[in-house]
Amino acid sequence: MKAETTEQRAGLLYGFGAYGMWGLVPLFWPLLKPAGAVEILAHRMTWSLAVVALLLLAMRRWGWIRDLVRQPRKLALTALAAAVITVNWGVYIWSVNNGAVVESSLGYFINPLVSIALGVMLLGERLRRAQWVAVGICVVAVAVLAVGYGRPPWISLVLAFSFGTYGLIKKKINMGGLESLAAETAVQFLPALGYLLWLGSRGESTFTAQGPGHAALLAVTGLVTALPLICFGAAAIRVPLSTLGLLQYLAPVFQFSLGVLYFHEAMPPERWAGFSLVWLALTVLTWDALRTARRSRAALAGSATVTPAGPANPASPAGAPAAPAAHEPA
Repeated sequence: MKAETTEQRAGLLYGFGAYGMWGLVPLFWPLLKPAGAVEILAHRMTWSLAVVALLLLAMRRWGWIRDLVRQPRKLALTALAAAVITVNWGVYIWSVNNGAVVESSLGYFINPLVSIALGVMLLGERLRRAQWVAVGICVVAVAVLAVGYGRPPWISLVLAFSFGTYGLIKKKINMGGLESLAAETAVQFLPALGYLLWLGSRGESTFTAQGPGHAALLAVTGLVTALPLICFGAAAIRVPLSTLGLLQYLAPVFQFSLGVLYFHEAMPPERWAGFSLVWLALTVLTWDALRTARRSRAALAGSATVTPAGPANPASPAGAPAAPAAHEPA
């Protein structure tokens, strides 16, 4: 029991570390100016592959490459995932460096609701009543924010739908976090490197023109990409999925706070109203998820109590029932 508690505490620390880094990353991208968003994106792709390749080399995890190459459908899905996350990364970097940190945080607030909508539209999943209420509130929130901005909050919507689509594709691929990042950055590497070489040939690259400090910061983009993912992977195997689902809100909370308090972005009343509706929708969604998980655990405990004793399950200690499957929207 003590070892299990220690593991869960470590998992919480890893989770706070992952989402904390993702939440504070808006402080990093402005340091890379005068590099433009596309150049920063290309460096992020290039250096991310270098970092994950070193990690895979140290861990001697190469067998998955052979399996991936032998599965054309999985390879195609990996290429699609790389394309979608490229859009997400690019829009996010551009939005942070162009004074839209608050709007970008909205994208990650509404991402869980977008994921639910994609599950209904593409996977035929059925929603519970509370989930429908949450999605409906979010639609109203987006309409309120569109009035407030004088346009649809396209940065938020692109970030939410691209990351939601990315998650959907990753679910189909079913690869480990480090391996999938390596595969995706391998797909991105040649176009990114080609773009950087083209910039250099035109004398427009900032990599060498702004001094060694700036070049080092561009190289660190690989670590900024890989390190939170590694912490997330360590958290995912140590804490319950419901806990991880709550931790995911840390990143947009940090981003929103930075946008308002550090970058001093405007928040007129209509934007506060729109964000308040989004937070209300997330509260409903979280309450429903926790209630459903609690009922599932109670039902599992009840079935274990009434089931006659039988031979111990060799896969479970002392014949304990297998852990319930991760909760997904019904």
